[in-house]
Amino acid sequence: MTRVLGRVAAVCYRAFMGQTPAFCGVILAAGESSRMGRDKALLPWPPQATSSALGDTFLSAAIRLFFSHVDVVLVVAGKNEAALSPVVYANGASLVVNPDPARGQFSSLRVGLQEVLSRGRDAAMVTLVDRPPVRAETLATLEAAFERATTQRKWAVIPEYQGKHGHPILLGREMIEAFLKAPETSNARDVERAHQSEIEYVPVDDPLVAVNVDTPEQYASLPPQHLPSS
Repeated sequence: MTRVLGRVAAVCYRAFMGQTPAFCGVILAAGESSRMGRDKALLPWPPQATSSALGDTFLSAAIRLFFSHVDVVLVVAGKNEAALSPVVYANGASLVVNPDPARGQFSSLRVGLQEVLSRGRDAAMVTLVDRPPVRAETLATLEAAFERATTQRKWAVIPEYQGKHGHPILLGREMIEAFLKAPETSNARDVERAHQSEIEYVPVDDPLVAVNVDTPEQYASLPPQHLPSS
């Protein structure tokens, strides 16, 4: 049984403003980070910081980025629930626990999206905690693209940089339900391929959308241009 920890937010009145989608932020952070050797959610951001106590972590930076566009952010944790909860609550987010994270990232996505619908929301911004936070203007570009795309009966918006698809992805109700109705043995890529014509791919000038950090070497090699501007 999925557990949700934290204060349940008040109803978002954006849902009643015409066709404006009521977004909920979802950050998938239930992985064991075995190749990194420590929880990627708690890595200092930017990498040059000597300690997460001196600034942001990947997780806290992602939460704050999403809160610039939504009023509810859900962090899906697994066995790392106790380690992540102080960061989650200190930044005003809610914690959703995947009861069986060993089933993989797709199971965490479904846990998070089910909670989105349970909160009465009809759209989600989803990212992975091992992706450095994108630029604020990139998220604004994706949100505007999503609102345009929904008028053309599109279900989702996915950013791409130099031909590489990335995160965060923006999902409408139809795409959320497609993920939830897919067989448990599926993965996100299977669902994406099955609904290719309902997805809008949006080119952005932000390499961070396609950056993936799995190992200490990848983390240490993040070049200066991958850091947020001051």
